[in-house]
Amino acid sequence: MKKTRSVLVCIFALPTLSFAQSGLQPGSTPSRWSLGLGVGVSDSVYAGEGTKSTLLPLIQYQGERFFLRGLTAGAHLYRSQTFGLDAIASARMDGIKVEDFGVQELAKNGINRSLLVDRDGGVDMGLAASWRSSVGKFELIAKADVTGTSEGFEVEAKYGYDFMMWSGKLTPNVGVSYLSKDMANYYYGTLDAEVARGVVDYKPGAATIPKIGLTYARPVGEDWTFITSVKYQFLPSKISDSPLLKSSANGEASFMFGLSRSF
Repeated sequence: MKKTRSVLVCIFALPTLSFAQSGLQPGSTPSRWSLGLGVGVSDSVYAGEGTKSTLLPLIQYQGERFFLRGLTAGAHLYRSQTFGLDAIASARMDGIKVEDFGVQELAKNGINRSLLVDRDGGVDMGLAASWRSSVGKFELIAKADVTGTSEGFEVEAKYGYDFMMWSGKLTPNVGVSYLSKDMANYYYGTLDAEVARGVVDYKPGAATIPKIGLTYARPVGEDWTFITSVKYQFLPSKISDSPLLKSSANGEASFMFGLSRSF
C-alpha cells in the first residue's frame, strides 16, 4: 500500500483545484474536465513504512449534476451561490499490506509481523455539505464504509479561506475528523483474529484527529494550473500509542505539487 496511501495527498488538493481552474461558483459551473500529473510525498506513521514519493494522476470532472475529484465521485443534490449538498462515494486508501510493515520495527513494539493480516482499503458513501461566504468556506462530510471492511464511519469538518496573492489563490485550512471506534480499531488497532494468534490486544476506540493544511493554485496560461499543497494531521495518544505505529508517530505530514490542464 505504499503507493496507494500517497494518493491521499492528491485527494486533499483536488477540491481546491476544481474551483481554481474554473473560477466559478457552485450552481454556474459548465461541464469540463481537467487532467494532469503530480508528485506526492507522504511520511507514513506505520512502523517501518517510511517516507514515500509517488507520481499521482490528477483527474477531475465537473458537470451540472455529477462530478469526479480524484478518488471521490458524487452528485449535486442541491446547489446555490452559498450552499451545496452532495451525495458522494469515495475510495478509502488507508490500508497497508503486511509486507510493508518493518519486521524489526514491529518487533520493538512486541509484535511478530507474520501474525498480522492486511488492512484493506474500502469504499465510503455519504453526504457532503458546504457553505461559502465572504468569511470563507465551511464543509461538513459524513461517510460510512459500505464494503464491510471496517464497518465504521467518519465525520469531518473543514474550514478554509482564500487569499489572492502571487497571481494565484492561497488557501489555509483547518479541520477535524472523527473516526468511529470500528474504523479506528481496524486501521490503528489489532484485530481479534490477530489477538487469537498471540498479538497484543490494542483497540484505540473512537478518535478525533485535528488537521491543518495549506494549498496554493496559480493559473499558467489559459488552460493550465499549477497547484501545491501541504497537510499535517495530529494523532491523539490513543492512536499514536498503537503498537502498529512508529514510536515517534505523533502526526502525519504529506506534500504534493502538480500541473493540470482543463478542457
